[in-house]
Amino acid sequence: MSEEYFNNDNIERQQENTENAENAAPEGQTFNYSEQGMDQNKKEEKPKKEKKVKERKPMTAGRRWASVVAMALVFGLVAGGTMFGVNTAAEHLTGRDKAQIGQTQTTSANADASDASDSGTQGTVAEVAQNAMPSLVTISTMSVEEMRNFFGGTQQYEVEGAGTGVIVGENDTELLIATNYHVVEGARSLSVGFIDEESVEAEVKGTDVDNDLAVVSVKLADIPDDTMNQIKIATIGDSDDMKLGDQVVAIGNALGYGQSVTSGYISALDRDLTLSYEDGTTIDSTGLIQTDAAINSGNSGGALLNMKGELIGINEAKSSSASNGASVDNIGFAIPIDKAQSSLQDMMNQKTREKVDEDQASYLGIQGSDVSAEVSELYGVPSGVVVADVVKDGPAANAGMQKGDIITELDGRTISSMSQLQQTLQYYAAGEKVDVVVQRSDNGAYQEKTLSVTLGSAADMQNQ
Repeated sequence: MSEEYFNNDNIERQQENTENAENAAPEGQTFNYSEQGMDQNKKEEKPKKEKKVKERKPMTAGRRWASVVAMALVFGLVAGGTMFGVNTAAEHLTGRDKAQIGQTQTTSANADASDASDSGTQGTVAEVAQNAMPSLVTISTMSVEEMRNFFGGTQQYEVEGAGTGVIVGENDTELLIATNYHVVEGARSLSVGFIDEESVEAEVKGTDVDNDLAVVSVKLADIPDDTMNQIKIATIGDSDDMKLGDQVVAIGNALGYGQSVTSGYISALDRDLTLSYEDGTTIDSTGLIQTDAAINSGNSGGALLNMKGELIGINEAKSSSASNGASVDNIGFAIPIDKAQSSLQDMMNQKTREKVDEDQASYLGIQGSDVSAEVSELYGVPSGVVVADVVKDGPAANAGMQKGDIITELDGRTISSMSQLQQTLQYYAAGEKVDVVVQRSDNGAYQEKTLSVTLGSAADMQNQ
């Protein structure tokens, strides 16, 4: 379990390494989006020598190392009320005859024809930053936290947070932005700020708690024409091609002051960490890129770019001290874009939901508790919400849910804690039918079952 350190306006968390995992993605490509999903289309380029598939070896003890990591915390206006921030992939989405938004320029696109075939075409830090900036946004959130007051009771406070995101595409009605789950965790409202400092209200379209990813949507109708003419969709790179010593550029909303640029090198690959969310949920973030480019509070939401200006990582965490308490500098971590790709694709295809009115609020009809990371690891119990009791004749009971079931998914959205389940239900109205995935113990082994639940009315439940 990660140990928390409270220090003035930020919370530092001890992180430990776990196991590595990463996926591969072709280099220099964009993505097309439709109601059926996204198809990958390579840019036109000269034939390249087929890349040899590398065999991944298990992590040895020598590669495991303990450190204290701070999930690049977002700047908060209330002490103790910090949030996180992060940023992600890039996808050129059409879905109409002519795409409204263009793609970010890369240095290879500016190169002479004779140089275009050279995969090593590099730009300066200034060129990379200038080309990528139109695809980056700031994300401002408002959440509510419960804190103990002077008299021993508890009181709720509004907490403002800030983070970063990357424009990854558009569909017929929405602009789609990738970020980290911990940027939007617990947010009751959020807004997005573009390159021209225009701010527009946004909604959470999808979340992936296990991979610390989320997609935020903004209605195209809400974006002024002048802003639409300035923003771009990020170009995705191939993080699997990156090598130790490659130069990179990190851009993010440091301390909530606006976008800032830092540069450094890839220090290590396949780093694994255990990270904690605000609600206490822990996840294993694996296969990370380690860089010495400065990743400060709020940069967890910024892009990690190669020197062509392509997005190759999502800044996620920074190391604050070693296991022996010694201070540590210039150790930051980013999620490889190859790992994030499939999750982002799934979330971009989900239905965007808004919180329902109080008179439409729904309930599931269970009492539950979190399955901690320790319990999950020690006893092989799936992470999620374990059902402690089922309300008689309630929605869950009528769908066949049983005491001891572990809820892991609701309507395609990962569920890892009771608080997250409650937050998710705020977007569903009474009477809606949703698929709930549970893990049920059967002779010592857990079997996945999908239950179709018609949600009940929270108001009717309160009146009983």
